[in-house]
Amino acid sequence: MLERLLEVNNLEVSFKTYGGEVQAVRDVSFHVDKGEILAIVGESGSGKSVTVQSIMGLIPTPPGKIKNGEVLLEGQDLLKLSKRDMQKVKGSKISMVFQDPMTSLNPTMKVGKQIAESITTHQNIKGQEAKERAIDMIRRVGISNPAERYEQYPHEFSGGMRQRIMIAIALACHPKVLLADEPTTALDVTIQAQVLDLMKNLKDEMDTSIILITHDLGVVAETAERVAVMYGGMIVETAPVNELFHNPKHPYTWGLLESIPDIDAADKKRLVPIEGAPPDLFSPPKGCPFAPRCKYAMDVCVEEMPPAFSIDSGHEAKCWLNDSRSPALKELVAAGRQLS
Repeated sequence: MLERLLEVNNLEVSFKTYGGEVQAVRDVSFHVDKGEILAIVGESGSGKSVTVQSIMGLIPTPPGKIKNGEVLLEGQDLLKLSKRDMQKVKGSKISMVFQDPMTSLNPTMKVGKQIAESITTHQNIKGQEAKERAIDMIRRVGISNPAERYEQYPHEFSGGMRQRIMIAIALACHPKVLLADEPTTALDVTIQAQVLDLMKNLKDEMDTSIILITHDLGVVAETAERVAVMYGGMIVETAPVNELFHNPKHPYTWGLLESIPDIDAADKKRLVPIEGAPPDLFSPPKGCPFAPRCKYAMDVCVEEMPPAFSIDSGHEAKCWLNDSRSPALKELVAAGRQLS
């Protein structure tokens, strides 16, 4: 039986601005099992980064506010911890890799010192032992001549190597959960593959679970074991990765998959964009947030938020089309979208 490591329940996060209150994350729930890679996907503004920043206690207050929910790490609610207690959890039990390593690393401090600082802070290991541990982490993330690299500054590293250093800092204290927020966005395709392979190998080596934030479904297919699709501040579909690609049950997921180019296709065909714009989170719709862009939308979609329909073991989708009473079922089946 899988061991539940991290559990997020009914998370709601908003930001007060001059234009009003932005409801960035709305009733988000998901979990991560021990040793698992969970990918959270969705377009920009869907709430992915705000979700993981909330888990790490990085939401600036004000203007941000966590209005509801709980984040349970091995049964302990991180949202109820004081800043001092949360600081002890960061790095030791849960860590984060950010999008841009150049702005995340201290440009005036040698990279080895930055890794050693994390070890000293969270494990009370100092001096030569901390340095040796830092050099070992540089070696483990695949950087040659680790003892020499320990003495260098961030500007002496390439973008891919800086991201490896960020991963070394995050994993230096062997955390139970690693949050990776678009860790390969600024890297070229070859380096992306190397960084993702590195994260998967270190996950197995250190028995660390990973939450991977991305908008790239190619990355999801190669890396994740389970996927949560976000739209309009909500999770609209959750499924094992193979199930999601072969049997998606939400029109937004269909749109994401149809916008991926197939390089192996014998015939050329146009990519299908998702028409329309994301919902206004100053005043979110009371029904399904995707309804205005969905060609299968019904009256109930506009008026009432759909529940999470259970499709199969571990597969849920918040879409009224999965209700057996839906009049659109026959049309969708005829179009090749098998929903039952």
